[in-house]
Amino acid sequence: GAHDLAIVREDIGRHNAVDKVLGGALVLGIETAGALLVVSSRASFEIVQKAAVSEVSVLACVSAPSSLAIEAADRLGVTLVGFARGRRMSIYTHAHRIPH
Repeated sequence: GAHDLAIVREDIGRHNAVDKVLGGALVLGIETAGALLVVSSRASFEIVQKAAVSEVSVLACVSAPSSLAIEAADRLGVTLVGFARGRRMSIYTHAHRIPH
């Protein structure tokens, strides 16, 4: 269904894990435009950039994003969510995509 995980990848390095997810989606023909990308780490400027290049709409991380990540997400049109745990989250940029 619409809520299934499309692709899951792990790596010791958070940037490598993001590369594996976005590269794997490309190889498998999974559309990333408008997608949700969840990282189990801090969202960095580089991860926001990678998400934007792949046209990911929402980037969610479990901890606080860096200030550079917030600036980049705002500028690049990515909805950035931090502290995503259970039903709670902090929305930093482009909140219109998150129903509340």
